[in-house]
Amino acid sequence: MTEERRRFQRITFDAGCEIRTDDFSYPVELIDISFQGALTSVIHPPLLNVGDAAELVIRLTSDIVIRMPVVLRHKLGGYLGFTAQSMDIDSISHLRRLVELNLGNEELLERELEHLTGN
Repeated sequence: MTEERRRFQRITFDAGCEIRTDDFSYPVELIDISFQGALTSVIHPPLLNVGDAAELVIRLTSDIVIRMPVVLRHKLGGYLGFTAQSMDIDSISHLRRLVELNLGNEELLERELEHLTGN
């Protein structure tokens, strides 16, 4: 049996999403998201290599957007796994609310935030 190493709950969420770099903007499907990063799928993977920086833009509504600076950590077929970098306060607030609503448990949310801050 393998030991679960993931400390962050992954939230499955359907939203308009794209990967942006200085050179391109590419639509992706959001598979799941956490405070630590996101997993996406694509039909034709963009020209990103493991270790490349980008921005994951998630449109929750027409005026609520999460902008998550990310680094590509793994590519497997049509799946791209990203690690989150420092986000602006608005994006963190929107992500926190999304996680809170999907977890439905204040204790789980607080545990997620403790892991995030390393306490």
